Amino acid sequence: MERIKRLWNQMMRKKRLTGDIMETPLMRCLGTCELMLFGLGHMMGAGIYVVTGSVVSNIAGPATVVSYAIAGFAAFLSAICYAEFAAMVPKAGSAYAYTYVTIGEFWAFVIGWNIILEHLISVASVGRAWSATFMTLISSGNTSFVEPEVEIDQWLVVKPDFIGAIAIAVITVFLVIGAKTSAGVNNFLTLTNGAVILVVAIGGFCFADLSVWDKEGFMPYGVKGTIGGAAVCFYAFIGFEGITIAGEEARDPARSMPKAIMGAMAIATIAYVTATLALTLMVPYYEVDSAAAFPVAFGDKDVGWLKYIVTGGSLFGITASMLGSAFALSRSIYALSNDGVFFKFFAKVNSKTQTPVVAILVFNLFAAVLASLFEVEVLIEFMAIGTLLAYSIVAANIVVIRYSPADEGDISTGPEIPGQDLQEFVKVCESENIINSDKEKAVVKLKPMFENLPGLRSVKSGRAVIYSLVAMVVLLIVTSSVVAFGAEYIQERNCWVITLVVILAIGIALSLFVISAHQQNNATTTFQVPFVPVIPMASIFINVTLMMQLSTFTWLRLLVWQTIGFLIYFGYGRANSNENIPLSAESEVKYDGKAICDIRASNSNLLQDDGALNMMTANSARCQTTQHDDSKLSMMSDDSA
Repeated sequence: MERIKRLWNQMMRKKRLTGDIMETPLMRCLGTCELMLFGLGHMMGAGIYVVTGSVVSNIAGPATVVSYAIAGFAAFLSAICYAEFAAMVPKAGSAYAYTYVTIGEFWAFVIGWNIILEHLISVASVGRAWSATFMTLISSGNTSFVEPEVEIDQWLVVKPDFIGAIAIAVITVFLVIGAKTSAGVNNFLTLTNGAVILVVAIGGFCFADLSVWDKEGFMPYGVKGTIGGAAVCFYAFIGFEGITIAGEEARDPARSMPKAIMGAMAIATIAYVTATLALTLMVPYYEVDSAAAFPVAFGDKDVGWLKYIVTGGSLFGITASMLGSAFALSRSIYALSNDGVFFKFFAKVNSKTQTPVVAILVFNLFAAVLASLFEVEVLIEFMAIGTLLAYSIVAANIVVIRYSPADEGDISTGPEIPGQDLQEFVKVCESENIINSDKEKAVVKLKPMFENLPGLRSVKSGRAVIYSLVAMVVLLIVTSSVVAFGAEYIQERNCWVITLVVILAIGIALSLFVISAHQQNNATTTFQVPFVPVIPMASIFINVTLMMQLSTFTWLRLLVWQTIGFLIYFGYGRANSNENIPLSAESEVKYDGKAICDIRASNSNLLQDDGALNMMTANSARCQTTQHDDSKLSMMSDDSA
């Protein structure tokens, strides 16, 4: 039992930020415009040129316009949750870093591991799309560098695609040189791509024919196809996370990152909807090329010069997307490795370029291999499910932080140790939430109008919020499953399905009421998500609903990836984490006979009180007890070393 408790404490330990939160070995050189262009470059290349053709031809048809709108709304809800954390914790690693500081190490690793998957697959899929677009530029009608001789399970190709791998290798060079160079290249590519997208929209509407929708219908794959298309289209919006991952290289993250996220999301959504409208009005959905939709569409209209402009612009956009994904991938790995929960040699930063060179080289090579072997559609689905899972955890974290006591919800650095004055040290510990004195513990309080409700009075406020949050998440998952797999029964007004939905809705409403009945911690002075907990819960519901649209094989691949991650965490990360301190190096302070805090040996050895207090050192293995005349403090340690 003691081992289980110790394991749980290790999994839930939080990263405490010490010193200057803005201090970093990386270079803070990115402003709001550069951050926004990073996000746009990541999103607009991948979304328009990789996702659109596949979804239109195989999943949703012309209703892909609606799919993009749904995916954009879901991404917006996730984006504003990210924006709050990005302003609060300006560190590399995005949601991983935020969760580590606010929730705990295990959940942070789960998110970080899925973020690595997200950007790894993004680099690979965009690399494969780069190859298809390049071959369209230099040939007529051939949209792929190779036609696979054999397919295994419809997702693994035998003959490799080397052009995509070479493109990834070229991008790697710019990343190794430095963040400022990467940003400059990205700005040029993104602005050029934006001009080409404008040409695509105008050119597409010039060839628009409303009868195309009339002949085949706007929604040939039905509502299920439209929602399924939204799950895949969500891939097109994940670039906003690249903005938050660059937080440790932003000059003024608290101000610039929320602005960059919101600006990039708005521009990208408008671009996706406009370009998809133009494509589906220009060509019947069943004639859309899934690998290079826009170049082939203009080629079919005998507008050769426009085809080459669009194809060239596509290469600029896809290259920018690949650069953004590869940048985010290396910074995510750096963040996990720098904290010790992933292999530490990946955190090595080159002193000249100030970039994590080892992480860039190794994982870009891995992405190049994936680009050579896997089909684009499979890569996109695999990435989407991991991304949606990470975004859902982030949304839940917003609720946890917002309803935590003020001293727990604030992100603060460690206290200044006052040296000789033990009484002053205890006061500082209490003010920094290292010591919770028995005088007055911070609690999550009910709002005045709900203080006398019997059901809420009998449960500790903090626990009531957590219980309600867990219950709501479970109910949202069940509701999403019913919506995903029982849509036909709902349309047929099946009695038992409708009854189940009503019961679930009542449960969700009650959980929402319990959470909303408590006072929020609004102590943070940076950007905050409005309408909490409604917006985070809506984000979770939409994300889970989209996840339910993905194939069984995609879920199995996610399970394999998570299993590998768990093996790494429990086999390596848990023991090598920077937050892991042996039990013999920790001390437990007793005040008036009651435990009030854990003080690490690194702080303890700074305390001296003229012999009145015998301090535990990092090598001690036994409990030593002494009394202080006034405060009756005693320092105790676990028996085990």
